[in-house]
Amino acid sequence: MSEIKEISRERSNELYAKAKTFFPGGVNSPVRAFKSVYGTPLFIKKGDGAYLWDADDNQFIDFCCSWGPLILGHNHPAVREKVIEVMQNGMSFGAPTALENELAELILSNNPFIEKIRFTSSGTEAVMSAIRLARGYTGRNKILKFEGCYHGHTDALLVKAGSGLVTFGETSSAGVPKSFAEETIVIALDDREALTKAFTDFKDQIAAVIIEPVPANNGLLLQHKEFLQFLRDECTANGTLLIFDEVISGFRVSFTGAAGHYQIQPDIITYGKIIGGGLPVGAYGASAQIMSNISPEGPVYQAGTLSGNPVAMAAGIAQLSQLLKPGFYEELAQKTTSFVNDIVAFASERGYPVHLTQIGSIFWFAFDTKDITRKAEDIDPKSMDKFKQMHFELLNRGVYFGPSGYEVGFVSAAHTTEILDQAKQAIFDSLDVVFNPTQPSPGGRALESQNDFRE
Repeated sequence: MSEIKEISRERSNELYAKAKTFFPGGVNSPVRAFKSVYGTPLFIKKGDGAYLWDADDNQFIDFCCSWGPLILGHNHPAVREKVIEVMQNGMSFGAPTALENELAELILSNNPFIEKIRFTSSGTEAVMSAIRLARGYTGRNKILKFEGCYHGHTDALLVKAGSGLVTFGETSSAGVPKSFAEETIVIALDDREALTKAFTDFKDQIAAVIIEPVPANNGLLLQHKEFLQFLRDECTANGTLLIFDEVISGFRVSFTGAAGHYQIQPDIITYGKIIGGGLPVGAYGASAQIMSNISPEGPVYQAGTLSGNPVAMAAGIAQLSQLLKPGFYEELAQKTTSFVNDIVAFASERGYPVHLTQIGSIFWFAFDTKDITRKAEDIDPKSMDKFKQMHFELLNRGVYFGPSGYEVGFVSAAHTTEILDQAKQAIFDSLDVVFNPTQPSPGGRALESQNDFRE
């Protein structure tokens, strides 16, 4: 039985109340507002290794890992020391530094899927730039994306599917003009018929198809390698560029990301904060031929005042150097597989409708009886109620997941076997409460205590 106590949120609540006077909804990114789970947001004070501490000094085993990029865990000594060393000479110049060359060489010399790279300040910016590059390179305007894949908040991709096999996107945010959405075609994942029809209906109009090869922003919707290869072949046949959005999967499932995992060559790849040790950074890369179209070498304009900033470059050099150590990814995947398998076995033994999907060190809880979910439409929104209950129980047992059932979990190198065993027990006990509501929750209260924190 895991240790259980009702965590204090007094200081976090105070900070949140004040934050709401400064920021829309009290946060600077929507999911942080805890609207998809119970309670008010936890304000984090400190992270070290596999642990987080909030403003009320509650300690948690962290499976969010800053939404994935902290693959070494929090505050890794090699990363911290490299950043401190570089900061002694200044933190921002808006000019080239040798550190940009060093990180680029580290990436390109160990990643055969790209020949040149351009650093940005975020994953969203990298994707936005990749889309512009694809349009400039092909001379076409339309983009095809998949329902259930998220590519940042750029206007052209902040769209969802309409009704029908192949549809123009419908805006999923106020402020996105309908005309923008009409340049984006949206189809379901794992649907060859829809893909073929899209290329027929919009012959010679599609500049690029963009996909998360490991869709991990709307659950973990793992695709068959055969579908990804079919996508590659159709893009080639139609003169369309294939963009792999590897903001999450890049350097996570392997050093060469999903492209290396599946051995499929995309035309452009985008990366996120993992290449900067978790600091604000992104990148996109492609062949030298395609990248030669980027200004100042070519006609496709893209710029960034702080792109390649020395602090992020330093953190990236330190982190990626660690990832290149022999056996790093194999050991991390093995730990994650063992962790996931034990939870699946527990749920199966109890008859709980829970399954976990996993690739490398990424995993996802699904509260249903499917073996695997490949399409966004196959996720039952009602199942998220179970995650909300589990999230509440886990916080009170010292385990932190991202505050949405659609988000994935991450294991880092800092998660030892002992830490994972402790987390597993907390998960077992939490699932027992979720599926047996008469089980006591913190303070001897049953699940109605969650309503105390409902927004």
